[in-house]
Amino acid sequence: MSAHSAPEAAQHDPGLSRRTLGVPAITFMIIAASAPLTVVAGGVTTSFAVTESLGVPLGFLLIAVILAVFAVGYTAMSRYITNAGAFYAYISQGLGRPLGVGASLIALVAYNAMQIGIYGLFGFQLSTFLEAKFGFASPWWLWILLCIVVVGVLGVNRVDLSAKVLGVLVALEFLVVIVFDIVSLGAAPEGVTAQTLDPATLFGPALGIILVFGVAAFMGFEGAAIYGEEAKDPKRTVPRATYAAVAIIGIFYAFSAWAFSVGIGPSQIVEQSQASGPDLMFVFMTDRVGVVFADIMTLLFLTSLFAALQSFHNAVARYFFSLGREGVLPHRFSRTSAAGAPWAGSVAQTVIALVVVAGFAITGDPLGGAEAMFGDMAFLYPVLTMFTWLTNTGAAGLVLLMAIIAAAVIGFFRRDRRGLGVWTVVVAPLVSGLALLWVFIMILANFQLMLAQEQPDATTFILPGMIFVAGVAGIAWGLRLRSSKPDVYRRIGHGTEPGAYGTEAVDVVGA
Repeated sequence: MSAHSAPEAAQHDPGLSRRTLGVPAITFMIIAASAPLTVVAGGVTTSFAVTESLGVPLGFLLIAVILAVFAVGYTAMSRYITNAGAFYAYISQGLGRPLGVGASLIALVAYNAMQIGIYGLFGFQLSTFLEAKFGFASPWWLWILLCIVVVGVLGVNRVDLSAKVLGVLVALEFLVVIVFDIVSLGAAPEGVTAQTLDPATLFGPALGIILVFGVAAFMGFEGAAIYGEEAKDPKRTVPRATYAAVAIIGIFYAFSAWAFSVGIGPSQIVEQSQASGPDLMFVFMTDRVGVVFADIMTLLFLTSLFAALQSFHNAVARYFFSLGREGVLPHRFSRTSAAGAPWAGSVAQTVIALVVVAGFAITGDPLGGAEAMFGDMAFLYPVLTMFTWLTNTGAAGLVLLMAIIAAAVIGFFRRDRRGLGVWTVVVAPLVSGLALLWVFIMILANFQLMLAQEQPDATTFILPGMIFVAGVAGIAWGLRLRSSKPDVYRRIGHGTEPGAYGTEAVDVVGA
């Protein structure tokens, strides 16, 4: 096969839909992945409870600043590379093809882990809600299986359908959190105080832990580049959506965390978060607004999780598509529908989710594994295992990838700055890359704490180890392709360039 010949699948499939998504649609899909209501209800209370610090609101702002600086180089690179396998293509062209393939496998592990982990919380919350309200006891995994089907159906349809669904859900999330913020500021048992906005509360011994727990709230913000091939104007849409998402998420979470602390009282927020966890938000609203509104919030909490599930599913499907198109994975993964949906990648992610969920269900319930593992806490099995294990693993992988991307930006512009300034191509990626690497190291150092383990066990090391194993396996596979399939190797990270599949213009042999 020559460097200009097309894989068989690419000859028969129309590829992803083009000129479909604008800035609002991509921004909504990015924000959906971060699950605003879930972050405020669960992430904020967890951060207060674990860090025992009042610096949580400012922590969100600091993370937003770090990611905004990261976005300077990241979005500059997006103007020259448009590829559904965003991290994979960027690292391939900035640091070399073997590292790019390693990054692609880390991305697949991380995004799948984030998506499947969220299923655990979704199934638990829905089964618990139905039993509390209607006395209907049902297994948590049943609702996950039904949700997998719905997510899969949306995944094989036009991406603008997913965007519209997620847009409505995200808008409702924002609305209900804004109501919560207003009620919190109105309650203010200790007055509307700026105590939790004092920089001294952030820059102390707990700084690292605050960032470790806060950064997970932003996972998915980097996803704009994944939709570059489907954007109406990639060179403008991707940067604008990225900056809009990080600004909206950072400011909204910081404000809501501050309002939360005011509503409970700064002197009580840590203790109450430790006592009630994510339920604190719903108990607070039940006491002040009523059960009906609290129930509506619970339903929107579930739709918040669903929106995140759909967003991460879409990301995985596009990575499979990109890797299949370029021959890194079997070409069958590049198959798309007439509407431009990456249906093969979508089906692959659906199958992976089904297999993993089935594994947790079999291990936890029928064999009594949950009781043996957690005793009286066995009813929390899907949260303590699927959700906690997998989402933390996924977040660690994505933070590592962003740190590597920062280095890739410097490598990409090293020989040709393309008229861009030193701040854009060197200083911003260097500063943000070092900051993200430090956060990743802090995640590894505190992984036992993130898993809520009193003592480390096998999962403490196996879960983050999956990230490194995926990276090493990918690098080895990339090197294997270089010697065994040089034509495929030349396409790695260059699948959308003119000439890559027999189209006119450039020859990618020397790229």
